Amino acid sequence: MSTIDYEGIGFKAGLEIHQQLDTPKLFCRCPSRLDEEERADFAFVRSLKPTASELGEVDRAAFEEARKALRFEYVGSRHTACLVEADDEPPHAMSPEALEVALETALLLHARPVDEVHIMRKIVVDGSNTSGFQRTSLVATQGVVESERGDVRMATFCLEEDSARRLERVGNVQRFRIDRLGIPLIEIATEPDLKGPAHAREIAEAIGMALRATGKVKRGIGTIRQDLNVSVREGARVEIKGVQELRLIETAVEWEVKRQVHLIETMRELAQRGAKDADYLRPAVDVSDVFATSGAKSMAGRAKGEVVLAIALPHLAGLLGKKGKEETPPPRVGRELADYAKVKAGVKGIFHSDELPAYGLAATECAEVASRLNLGAQDAYALVVAPRATAETALHAVAQRAAQLLRGVPEETRDLEPDATSRYLRPLPGGARMYPETDVPPIRLDRDALSLIKLPERPKEKLARWSREYPDLSSEQARQLVRTHAAAFERMARETGLVKEAARLLLSTLPELEAKGFDGSLATDALMLDALRARKEGAFAKEALPQVLRHAAEKHVDARAAAQALGLGAADRSAVRDAIDAEIRKNAAMVREQKERAAGRLMGPLMARFRGQVSGADLQTMLAEQIQKFLDAGG
Repeated sequence: MSTIDYEGIGFKAGLEIHQQLDTPKLFCRCPSRLDEEERADFAFVRSLKPTASELGEVDRAAFEEARKALRFEYVGSRHTACLVEADDEPPHAMSPEALEVALETALLLHARPVDEVHIMRKIVVDGSNTSGFQRTSLVATQGVVESERGDVRMATFCLEEDSARRLERVGNVQRFRIDRLGIPLIEIATEPDLKGPAHAREIAEAIGMALRATGKVKRGIGTIRQDLNVSVREGARVEIKGVQELRLIETAVEWEVKRQVHLIETMRELAQRGAKDADYLRPAVDVSDVFATSGAKSMAGRAKGEVVLAIALPHLAGLLGKKGKEETPPPRVGRELADYAKVKAGVKGIFHSDELPAYGLAATECAEVASRLNLGAQDAYALVVAPRATAETALHAVAQRAAQLLRGVPEETRDLEPDATSRYLRPLPGGARMYPETDVPPIRLDRDALSLIKLPERPKEKLARWSREYPDLSSEQARQLVRTHAAAFERMARETGLVKEAARLLLSTLPELEAKGFDGSLATDALMLDALRARKEGAFAKEALPQVLRHAAEKHVDARAAAQALGLGAADRSAVRDAIDAEIRKNAAMVREQKERAAGRLMGPLMARFRGQVSGADLQTMLAEQIQKFLDAGG
């Protein structure tokens, strides 16, 4: 990580954690699981339009989504969705199981439950909800997470519906699967108390540990999502959505800080160059004839009736940035302009003069475009190749974003990329998207009932107990297990006594198998416990545990049957000794010369023969014993 002075630049950041709960859906009794079958039992099409909130205003983010004029096709299975998800039946009463988990989590983080839970409708017209809104409820406020870098206040705890799963888009039709729609989510939003990227990761980890302590949340990629709200002095609040892995948080925060600093520096440079809003009101110019004989592949689309339009970008020469081959690219103004064109017009990208000539475009062609636009020495331009209406929309978006550069950092929502950079998604939503739900009555929270909620052991308490009960467990292993597999580890350690092997299985063996293509969801806690029990009883050597676990999971058999099918039954010790003696006699001269050191050269073939049947430690002990007997007998 870099050495940015986060306090000095006025850094502010908060987190929003969205965690799926392992309960029935929030407003019906459908199971909360994904339907991975290709077949769908039903499909329907909708068009969605924004509505005014209870304040009579239309949210800006909803308005921008509606301008795309998309139609939405929804597919689903009767096993994972019903008429409630299709918005053809009113919602049922809120799931009491989900509400209890949300309250339990809030109490774990020292929050104060509200007196009455009111269900609200949050306007969402991007198609991710069939009704055009998402139901959400405030259940608690004023929590806190303690940390070494400073405590962080929890502002709100909400219980809400998850969205439909986005599939492919064909033309102006976006497809969704509604199996995920309605799965309960707890949303925890912090105050902007984070002091830097490492602090953001630490707090996200602490909140995740509290959620998992309930034992009632889902696990795996996609079941928990972190959104980051980041700003710096003279910048603006920017929401980065969809951070699904803790390891990406620090890089995502740092990159956003660098992006805002870069935009602020650009704003200052444009002010020095005398740029004004009116400079970016110039119309696009058709320059198709300039590229009539161009050999660039990027111009091939003109055969399908596409045009090449260009727009002047006054005062921006040298500020747009050139593309490089960096693993994590630095912030560039050119990328900001291109993102607006992609989102608002649906083009694949734009060309800009700071990176030209390139992409097969000739220097003479690029110079001719500059001449047509009457550019000065400090002026740049952008090009787009698309159908005329699309190209005009794209360059209008480019000009709009260029004008925003005069004011620095716009408030917006951005989507995380795999490299932890982000791209423009839509304007930042405001308060004009909420109105009351009329189909579900409020829920009064009884204080006596709340006092009966039995809280699980907090992560800090669990770590302290583990340090006493499992001294062989390192502090780092304990922290990782509390964060990811606390319940599974505790049961394995308690029922088998194999503390180190249980930790190794969960923290190393399972991830290594997944890296080799194994579906980790097949390795249930019960199956892993069965494998450890069989290992303890000598059904196979500890080195064979990965093979046994994978075979048992994929063939749906128990660990002993898997070991037998793999030929890994525990070897007869007398047979092992006979094999060791044979290996010693075969290499007698070397054993006489090297004595005990000969064991190193003999272990290889013996391990290959007895792998999975005898542990390496046992085999090494037996080999040392037999070598000593051989030498004592005079060789």
